[in-house]
Amino acid sequence: MTQRDLATDTTMELETDPLLAALEAELVGPNVVAIGGGHGLAQALAAVRHYAGTVHAIVTVADDGGSSGRLAPGLDIPPPGDIRQCLIALTPDASIWRRLFEYRFENSDVAGHSLGNLIIAALADIEGSFEGALRQAEVLLRSVGSVIPAAPQRLHLEAVVAGIPVSGQVAISKAHGSITEIYAAPREAFATPRAVEAIHEAEQIVLGPGSLYTSVMAALVVPGIVEAINNSTAKLIYVCNLITQDGETLDMDGADHLEALLSLTGVRPPSAIVANDAAIDIEPPLAAVEVDAEAIATYGVDVVTANLVDPEAPWPSHHPGTLSDVLARLT
Repeated sequence: MTQRDLATDTTMELETDPLLAALEAELVGPNVVAIGGGHGLAQALAAVRHYAGTVHAIVTVADDGGSSGRLAPGLDIPPPGDIRQCLIALTPDASIWRRLFEYRFENSDVAGHSLGNLIIAALADIEGSFEGALRQAEVLLRSVGSVIPAAPQRLHLEAVVAGIPVSGQVAISKAHGSITEIYAAPREAFATPRAVEAIHEAEQIVLGPGSLYTSVMAALVVPGIVEAINNSTAKLIYVCNLITQDGETLDMDGADHLEALLSLTGVRPPSAIVANDAAIDIEPPLAAVEVDAEAIATYGVDVVTANLVDPEAPWPSHHPGTLSDVLARLT
């Protein structure tokens, strides 16, 4: 059999073998970038990885609480906590590596630390760079996508709340009052080149869910991120939170979330907002985020609703499967 015959024969097998055709179909999907931080971005990634051909997570580097807040300043690395959550969300296999990255110490000098954070910190030292550490972590976990820090270095989140300057991600999340300004310091910082490149190549960009100011905006205010989004041809989707957050978005509805997102970051209006339409039982002062389609339409934005609540989650959370179905229809 000649080389040409072999190639023709192989092509015929691919065209006629249903199993190979199904496997090939699974690899075809849009190039999706999800931007934000914390548990919300991890939820988005758990949904996105089911329909995307390529997945990139662009993660805030302004987290200054918990294990990350202890490790990042001392080791001079970006905070690893949100990044670790995203790596796990992109890891479908229940491997020993995943269990190690999820493990959190409860006692002794390392109490409160996630082992995954410590592994990332060690890999950064071994590899000589934080991005190199993440690439090695992706190999260990067999992640189905890449996690990219929004900036190469640890940043500090600054805001003006009720007319008063507030410094730090944790402090901003707990402050009460209207947030009229938010930015990342130092101001001369710039987005990771890989993050800008991923946004330029994206076919769909997903913002949220997650803490509006200290996760979603914390990533967007890194200079270069919004500029890349506004210059991209990707469909931009905003996934609205299920409930308000005490200290950040108390008493804000969906239109308030959108107005704050657009006015404080300068990002272009999304083509659609994905919102929940199922009842949520939550104790006051928290409340379900109500989305008025007519109010949202004044921004030129469509509203797509579904029952997005995960019935098995201990706290109101998006169901990855349902969210995946909705986002896949918006590609």
